[in-house]
Amino acid sequence: MLSRPALALACASALTSALVLPAAVAGDLHRTAGIGPVETTAMTAVTAVAAGADGRRDAGADPRTVARTRWVPQLPEVLRTLPPRSQVTSRRIVPGVVATTWGERTRRGPVRFAMVTVRWRAAGVSLDYANAGKVRDAATVPSMIDRDRAVAGINGDFFDRDGTGAPLGLGIDRERGLLHGRTLGWNSTFYVGQDGVPDVGMLSTHVTLRERPDIHVASVNAPEVAPGGVGVYTRAFGRAAGAEVTDGHRRDVRAVVVRDGRVVSSSARLPEGRAIDGVLLVGRGAGARRLATVRRGSRLTVSTSVDKRPLMAITGNTFLLRDGRIRVAENRTLEPRSAIAIDHESRTVMMLVVDGRQPRVSRGYSMLELARKLRALGADDALNLDGGGSSVLVARRPHTAARLVNKPSNGLRAVPSAVEVVYRPR
Repeated sequence: MLSRPALALACASALTSALVLPAAVAGDLHRTAGIGPVETTAMTAVTAVAAGADGRRDAGADPRTVARTRWVPQLPEVLRTLPPRSQVTSRRIVPGVVATTWGERTRRGPVRFAMVTVRWRAAGVSLDYANAGKVRDAATVPSMIDRDRAVAGINGDFFDRDGTGAPLGLGIDRERGLLHGRTLGWNSTFYVGQDGVPDVGMLSTHVTLRERPDIHVASVNAPEVAPGGVGVYTRAFGRAAGAEVTDGHRRDVRAVVVRDGRVVSSSARLPEGRAIDGVLLVGRGAGARRLATVRRGSRLTVSTSVDKRPLMAITGNTFLLRDGRIRVAENRTLEPRSAIAIDHESRTVMMLVVDGRQPRVSRGYSMLELARKLRALGADDALNLDGGGSSVLVARRPHTAARLVNKPSNGLRAVPSAVEVVYRPR
């Protein structure tokens, strides 16, 4: 173990892309994340600034402690808030993107964390939506990241595991635009605005039928059409899902196909298993009866829009933090968790995974614990993403394959969406 002067000297001289740590810990990240070798030396007490009661850094911390420690510039600021003797391994992936793992001992058991921090103003770095190609397709996050040549990624939205496989909320890709979304429900969103700045908020998808404003359309490429409602499906969805989008109902339904601005067909049978050519409108109950009044051959212009016109967007089930305030209370269920958060002051996005269902290694987190941890790490806003067996965080150096940064509870699960970090050197 190094003395305090030796520790300060080690920190001051660590002007490399890796944080120097115990060999066992560094080797663990090397084996798990596969993102390159890590320098090793004996090092403890990585916290340089004490944490206050609200979980944020204490402005009254001993200034001599702060002065003794010089931090590698590209390492995340949040490392200063970790508890003393945390076992931390950190590695720069590309400029502005850092992967970090650490473990903590708590009264409820051990917890293991994996995090990728992204400086969104770093040259060549951007955040985007990722999927397997079609809305209802699924793939592992590493395969999505490799396909897009991204450098990091975290699993995304909750999805319809027992039906169409489609995500439940909003998905916008920088190049492909709107892929799926809803007018109401499941609107808690992480997004990147037109100015390139990440934010969170409640974003709704709007669909209009210009010639038939009396017909309200509530969703685009959603897993299901609400009872009495109408939904739109496009070729981005993948193959038509038949009665899977009407909860198995085959009566009192209607399918209308629009191609090149004209209604080409209207049927009481829902198409299934074939590619969607044009725009497919599906109605249930009262929605089906309204669609039945649309005549074949008539003009019908379908247009879509999303609040605030984001460049990319993805939804989760709830906000964990808004403006630094905790928005959840659940503190009993311990599960693997995934979240994406924003520290507006440092212009940093955090993608955090808490491993779980591994009692000897990591017990998982409650929702309240997750919110508190993100606030302690400096986050102002945070969104809860799909968790459990879906929780996965990956990173890759350019020209290498994506590797796991965390340890999923049940191996790699195929999921329909992810948030990815793209690096295109300028």
